[in-house]
Amino acid sequence: MPRNFALIGAAGFVAPRHMQAIHDTGNVLVAACDRSDNVGILDRWFPDCRFFTEIERFDRHLEKLRRRGDDERVHAVSICSPNYLHDAHIRLALRLHATAICEKPLVINPWNLDQLEALEQEYGTRVYSILQLRLHPDLVALKRRLDAARNAGGHDVVLTYVTRRGRWYDVSWKGRPEQSGGVAMNIGVHFFDLLMWLLGPCRASEVHLAEPRRMAGALELERGTVRWFLSVEAEDLPEEVRAAGRHAWRSITLDGEEIEFSGGFTDLHTRSYREILDGRGFGIADARPSIELVHRIRSSPVVRPAQPPHPRLAG
Repeated sequence: MPRNFALIGAAGFVAPRHMQAIHDTGNVLVAACDRSDNVGILDRWFPDCRFFTEIERFDRHLEKLRRRGDDERVHAVSICSPNYLHDAHIRLALRLHATAICEKPLVINPWNLDQLEALEQEYGTRVYSILQLRLHPDLVALKRRLDAARNAGGHDVVLTYVTRRGRWYDVSWKGRPEQSGGVAMNIGVHFFDLLMWLLGPCRASEVHLAEPRRMAGALELERGTVRWFLSVEAEDLPEEVRAAGRHAWRSITLDGEEIEFSGGFTDLHTRSYREILDGRGFGIADARPSIELVHRIRSSPVVRPAQPPHPRLAG
């Protein structure tokens, strides 16, 4: 029997991936909410979906559905809102005794995870995070190879991610660290999660550069070291990338070899939903290490690198 979904943040960039995942898993989006009414995308999959621009009216509608019984209540709430609202919107879902499916990061400050875990127990439901890179077939195969060679010694990783953002970025919630978590959270948290998933927990961290639009540093993981550089500055794009008219560049090298996973992204949200609906999704415990690490990075002073820094900082 199809499950009823609600979605918060329907006008956002990532919302269509969630809508398609709800559709592709055979479920129904019955209600959506966003302060912006630019949500014509709903017509592609769910033209009968109720839509609200006020979270209070949305909340009241979902509570009304809950009281009508299991056939009409919302069974899951998909959360695609700005980072700083995730905690409140997860709580809304839990109060409805619905599963919360939230885009990363679950929260900005790690201590809020403890309260969400308590609410899971209180309401008897679950919170899941979308960590879709862990489901990418090429990365799953890489993890198997790394796990099979645990005693092969420490690995050397260089992470570079540059994605151009215009002036709008600085005046939006994404440009406000208290709302987005800063560059390390907003564009980096999923890469930090990926690398700890591949190479184990973080033992030490240094920050070598901290600016509003770019950051860099180094990590010591259980099975390797990572030198990382994150930027939303167009000038940090390689010349050949700019010449080709592209606006983003991602590179992860492992022991000098590029980790290739540019394909295979089209259905990762749908795969994530299938795992969640089968009870195998990534919960609070899975999301916690990367959220704690980014908070640690945000709170750390800038220091001189003890070892050779990221190549972008060398020279």
